[in-house]
Amino acid sequence: MDRPVRPQPSAPSRQSPVASAVPPEGVRLSKVMTERGLASRREADEWIDAGWVRVNGEMAVLGQRVTPDVRIEIDPAARQQQAQRVTVLLNKPIGYVSGQAEDGYEPASVLVTPANRWADDPARKTFHLGHARHLAPAGRLDIDSTGLLVLTQDGRIAKHLIGDDSDVEKEYLVRVQYLRDGDFPPESLRLLNHGLELDGHRLRPAKVSWANEDQLRFVLREGRKRQIRRMCEMVGLKVLALKRVRIGSVVLGKLPPGQWRYLREDERF
Repeated sequence: MDRPVRPQPSAPSRQSPVASAVPPEGVRLSKVMTERGLASRREADEWIDAGWVRVNGEMAVLGQRVTPDVRIEIDPAARQQQAQRVTVLLNKPIGYVSGQAEDGYEPASVLVTPANRWADDPARKTFHLGHARHLAPAGRLDIDSTGLLVLTQDGRIAKHLIGDDSDVEKEYLVRVQYLRDGDFPPESLRLLNHGLELDGHRLRPAKVSWANEDQLRFVLREGRKRQIRRMCEMVGLKVLALKRVRIGSVVLGKLPPGQWRYLREDERF
C-alpha cells in the first residue's frame, strides 16, 4: 500500500531579508532634467505629467527613476508654454516683502498691476492678468531695502539667479555711518572684500569700494540673509539705506520706485 506523499517544506528564499528595503535604482527624472538645465523641478514634473517628456523614446511618468546617461526629449509644446511665462523687473520700495506676506506686510508682487507699469517700458508686450500670477522672487530684498527685484514665472531664470551654483553678480549702493572713533580704517574695507564669516560660513570674495564719502558699492555673488547689513555691523558700520542697482547685466536704470517693467527679450542676466 502506497504511503501518502507528504508535502515537502518549501526551500528557504535566497533573497536577502533586506532586499525589499533597497531603494529603486536611478535618480528621479525631474532631478536629472534640472541638473541638465532643461527645466526647474516644478516645470519638469508639470511637463512629465502633461506627456511632454520622453526617456529613450518612451513616454515618461511621474516619479520615474532613470540612470544619468538616459536620452531625454522634450516636446516643443513645453517650450512654447515656457516662452509664454514672463519675468518682471520691479523697483521695490520700502515696506514690501520679497516673497509671501508676513507680519502684516504685503508681498512686492501686489505692485505688478497695469497702473504701476512703467510708462517707458521698452517691451512691446500687452499686459494680461495671467502675467501677475505665480510670480516668484528670484532673490530677496529686505523689507527696509529698495531697488531691483526680479519676479518670474520661469523656473530656469530663478535657478540661474538663486540656485546653489549661481555665480551671478548682484550690485548694491549702501549708505553707511561709521559708529567707532576716527576714520573708517582700510583694514576694515579689506575685510569687507574678503575675510568675514557669517553663521560659521566663510563668505565668498566680494568687491566693495567707496562710491562717495558715505556710500559703499557692494558687488556680491551670494545672498545670505541680511548679508550686507551683517557684514557692515562686523566692521562698525550702520546701514542707513540699501539699494540693489544691478543683477548680472540687467540694471535698475531709470525705473521709478514702485513701478515695474518686463524683462526684454534681448536682456540676459
